[in-house]
Amino acid sequence: MKMLVSPICMAEARIVAEGGADILDIKNVGEGSLGAQGPWVIKEIIKAFQPTGILCSATLGDLPQKPGTAALAAYGAALCGTDYLKAGLHGSKTYEDALAIMNAVVRAVRMVRSDILVVASGYADFRRFGGVGYRDVVRAARDSGCNAVMVDTAIKDGKDLFDALTPEEIAEFIKLGQEAGLLVAVAGSVKLRHLPELAQMRPDIVGVRGAACDDGDRTKGITREKVHELMATVRKLNATGGTAGANLRERPPAKRVAVAV
Repeated sequence: MKMLVSPICMAEARIVAEGGADILDIKNVGEGSLGAQGPWVIKEIIKAFQPTGILCSATLGDLPQKPGTAALAAYGAALCGTDYLKAGLHGSKTYEDALAIMNAVVRAVRMVRSDILVVASGYADFRRFGGVGYRDVVRAARDSGCNAVMVDTAIKDGKDLFDALTPEEIAEFIKLGQEAGLLVAVAGSVKLRHLPELAQMRPDIVGVRGAACDDGDRTKGITREKVHELMATVRKLNATGGTAGANLRERPPAKRVAVAV
């Protein structure tokens, strides 16, 4: 189980990198759950930390149902040199909607580089705003040729991943994604206390921001103490067997296999 931690600026990125996180995920919390950061910030952070070996990720935003807009955003972000690109399927309501967005994103990214890992990100709290369900997100990720699939939470009002989905649903999402040949990430106001249970479910990646911030507030700054505490916990869990076994430095293509939904 690898840890993705989301800084918003160079100072936070330095704390995340020094704390030993596996993936440095650049975002803008002022624009939502998967808010997009400016390309000047993304390029600056990637230039500084990618040579150290840490993987760098960027978010494209909580995207509306506009494939052309999504494609252009993906093309621009891919030019910044990121290892991962995450597209938030906020405007999608159905499998067909999600597939249209991810087809556009994947095609645009591949115009720039073939080795960027494209992540289709749905929302665990989709029922609260009429979004696309996690099973359809997995199907769309698989069918569009994505490399990874993720759920986060769109509404940041104190409810977390486990409020949005039951443990059985979270485990099902992870299983479906991995059976489809995808890396699977889970996020959504995940807290330190959630990590042991998630480790037993064996996702490839767990994403956090609030848990790395002062007072657990994602709008406040990331602190060294919180990052070190998170990474120490994950290392302990992995050492006792809570690992998915995926090598995130390999860049596997999505496998097109049947998924039971």
